[in-house]
Amino acid sequence: MVKKKKFDLKEKYRQFKAWQVRPREVAPMSQDEHECLNCHDHYTGSFCPRCGQPATTTRFSWKVAVASFIDAYGLGERGMFRTMGNLLLRPGYLILDYLRGMRASYFAPFKMYFLLFAVSLLVTHGLNIKGENFSFSDDFESAVQEVKEEEQAEARQVVEIDLSGIGEKENPESNRIKEILYGVFDKAVLFAKNYPAMNILLLLVMMSGILFFFFRRSPNIPDLRYSEFFVMLLYTTNMYTIYSIVFDFFCLGRLSSYAFFLTLIPLKQFSGYSWWRTILKFTVAFVTIFVLFILFIIFGVLLVGVCVKKFG
Repeated sequence: MVKKKKFDLKEKYRQFKAWQVRPREVAPMSQDEHECLNCHDHYTGSFCPRCGQPATTTRFSWKVAVASFIDAYGLGERGMFRTMGNLLLRPGYLILDYLRGMRASYFAPFKMYFLLFAVSLLVTHGLNIKGENFSFSDDFESAVQEVKEEEQAEARQVVEIDLSGIGEKENPESNRIKEILYGVFDKAVLFAKNYPAMNILLLLVMMSGILFFFFRRSPNIPDLRYSEFFVMLLYTTNMYTIYSIVFDFFCLGRLSSYAFFLTLIPLKQFSGYSWWRTILKFTVAFVTIFVLFILFIIFGVLLVGVCVKKFG
């Protein structure tokens, strides 16, 4: 009687870790001779050297129809689903592979970002198991109204406190300056509402500079460039979006906030730092971003006061 091999969890984990680190292996080129169905050229290999059509091209079927539909939206190009799977199981190592030259094996990060964002909008607008629309669009209108009525009033009160020594008379020029500043604020809020994808990209650009400062001397890439680090953050954002789509589809939106901590995984795998050092650098970077944000607000308020006093 053949004895069944005992399931070894440690061995499975060791194999999984070895698979994570190992770069993707490209399938070997076919040595069979083919006739291209497009240009009827005879060749040996996986693609026709004359027109580029794959050797696997066959008669039209439902499988081909589905593949064509997916490819029409860019999902079939360069392994969209393979890239998504790697982002969930080996995100940091995928990013290293991509930056080291394996561009044809993975889906481009910017294209993937906008596709995933479109899917997330569909899910939050009713394409989920409950068919509920739990997007922020309706609440955003009331939030904007509250900002106009409450937060802007508080901002104006702060400005008026700074201007308490000017006198009771208001100069038309100072009123015009304040109206311009409040108009810029309103336009920024509307931009965040109408173009959320671009808004997130802008926030990513602003945050990436501070994070890059702390991770620019990573063991895996000692001469890391800012452009490469931004690609890493974009892929990390794509990974987080995938988790958010899954949680939102099953109406478990609260778990999306906890999924934010999963962004430490690609950062650790990509940089090569230990867990404790990665967490420490990540925490210090975000504290720095928060402090700079507060200083920016204070500077903005003081600048408004100076401008109004100067023209008042």
